[in-house]
Amino acid sequence: MTQNASLTITRMLQTHPQSGQSPFDLNALTECIEACFECAQICTSCADACLGETEHTGHLTHCIRLNLDCADICTTTGRVLVRQTQPEMAVIRAQLQACLAACKACGDECQEHAEKMNMKHCAVCAESCRRCEQACQKMLDGLSA
Repeated sequence: MTQNASLTITRMLQTHPQSGQSPFDLNALTECIEACFECAQICTSCADACLGETEHTGHLTHCIRLNLDCADICTTTGRVLVRQTQPEMAVIRAQLQACLAACKACGDECQEHAEKMNMKHCAVCAESCRRCEQACQKMLDGLSA
């Protein structure tokens, strides 16, 4: 995301009437929201690029499925995190864990295709998945503290 988007997310979170009661570190929360929405877009694009790999499409079915699952889970995670009114911590924790698992699975699959089949779009996707995975882990670590 752009710096302007990051500032806008931060401003929105800061202006929320519940901001003083938030159990989340603002910087970690902003980073995680951004990483989730970016990863969702990158995974969707990677799935489309995999479909365009006409000579390898059959070998990429699992990757496409993981891309689409990850995109949906990341979108949902970002949407859940951006809501600040009366968060249910067990739900937040479970959603972050699901996002972390989806990003790891998709990132691992894409990394393999990037290395073995030289698919540059999968390399970009793997990087985005790793960033999102790390951001979700940081949020989970903050919830445990």
